[in-house]
Amino acid sequence: MIKFNLKNIVRPNIWSLKPYSSARDEFTGSEGVFLDANENPYGILNRYPDPYQRALKNQLSAMKKVAPENIFIGNGSDEVIDLAIRIFCKPGKDVAMTFSPTYDLYDGSAAINNVDLIKLPLSTDFQ
Repeated sequence: MIKFNLKNIVRPNIWSLKPYSSARDEFTGSEGVFLDANENPYGILNRYPDPYQRALKNQLSAMKKVAPENIFIGNGSDEVIDLAIRIFCKPGKDVAMTFSPTYDLYDGSAAINNVDLIKLPLSTDFQ
């Protein structure tokens, strides 16, 4: 298993945030439907998915030999890029680097988060 301390690279104000907790996380009783949390008692898509993606992270952890708490799963590349910049880069201080040409969202996310972006050019054979 690869040893890695995520706290060493996450912005301190982000690290100190209290994680999201759903009603289902806080409930210790028997299985039930949380109507106040907009759960639906009918149909196959009647519950919110696990916000921590535990089952998927555990399987990826076993396959890749990385601790589950060091695996990040997002809702597509837009979210992952934006969150990576917000979590790891200090606004007005840090600089992010990408290779060019690349996905334009790096520019937008860096600008929104007040992070300078350096574009490293690739050669014609993308090296």
